[in-house]
Amino acid sequence: MKISLIQPGRNNLKYLKWAYDAIRKNQGNHDVEICVADDASTDGTWDWCQEMMAKDDNFKAILNDTGKRLGHTILYDRLVNEVATNDIAMIYHADMYLAPGALDAIEREIEEKTIVSLTRIEPPLHPDGPEKILWNGGVEPEEFIEEEFLKQLPSMKDASKVTEGIFAPWAFYRKDFQEIGGHDPLYAPQSKEDSDIFNRFQLNGVKFRQVWDGFVYHMTSRGSRRNTLDKAKNIYEDSPEWLAQNQRSTRNFIRKWGHFVMHDRLMKPIIPPKYNIGIVVKNANLNLVEALEPWCDCLCVDVNVTEYIEKEQPNTIMDLKERVHERNECDSDVKIYINGKTFNQSDYQYINQMSQILKESGEPFAEFTLGNLYINIKGKVEYTEDLIKL
Repeated sequence: MKISLIQPGRNNLKYLKWAYDAIRKNQGNHDVEICVADDASTDGTWDWCQEMMAKDDNFKAILNDTGKRLGHTILYDRLVNEVATNDIAMIYHADMYLAPGALDAIEREIEEKTIVSLTRIEPPLHPDGPEKILWNGGVEPEEFIEEEFLKQLPSMKDASKVTEGIFAPWAFYRKDFQEIGGHDPLYAPQSKEDSDIFNRFQLNGVKFRQVWDGFVYHMTSRGSRRNTLDKAKNIYEDSPEWLAQNQRSTRNFIRKWGHFVMHDRLMKPIIPPKYNIGIVVKNANLNLVEALEPWCDCLCVDVNVTEYIEKEQPNTIMDLKERVHERNECDSDVKIYINGKTFNQSDYQYINQMSQILKESGEPFAEFTLGNLYINIKGKVEYTEDLIKL
């Protein structure tokens, strides 16, 4: 199998080196092209990339020399579209050790309109889950107990088990990726871009397979979230930069899809319908505007919104002037009327679950109250499929 591994990196050179060594040791008889993007690193990553390109014909790299972080949301796509030359590619993190036999499992399962995820073996830095294996083989490359890991590996494998989760590392046909337009720059530099593209793959008919006899050992979150060489205080706390961006990306995900990220216990996406929702608020205030704006396509309020738009617009590429209005009515399929004086936390929870509530109501035309909300459905059209392609 010919496969291109896609690896953006920012100030995580020691992990890139560790990942590279494991790939070359354990790639078996597969032809593996390693594609790296240096995202304005200051730790010597580009010097190493140049050195590797000079001695490894199957190592390719590009440099973001702007001095400003682009993030993997952008650089994944540049590597897939501009650098990779194989039909099959895999989104791969710098803090991953490729286990022997992993690419054999991908080759067995991969086909067009199918994405194959390897199972992650991780130290207990995050909560356990049924989609991964917790096993403490070290939390830094210099601590990794490789010999013991290789010894334990056969007992972890289950070739008969294939589930439907999707997460990194995930292998795919580049044409399936390009058909939907790749990652959405709405989430740049990072966070929630994976959940967005997974939704879009599934809606476009792509099937997911997680193999349980193909593994990576995953240090977890060293790309930026807990990279101590890039603003994280330690490997146990998320960096302030990542937390702020995660909040921005969460709000953008809600703006686009109308709900929080949802998936089953094995990480297969759950995608409620997207409806055209307008919220009309009387007795509004700017706190309510901030809380409600992501949850609708049109927000109409009786308060000046200039200050909110000026503050929030840098956090999204969506035009907030098209979403937030100082008026008392909106033209939407579904309208939700709110009185700011009586709106409470229970009402807000209903707003958070409105996609599911509308789906379960089954009524294309209806008027009803829910808590302090008055809801008018004048035509329930699903727009979910409009979100598939960029």
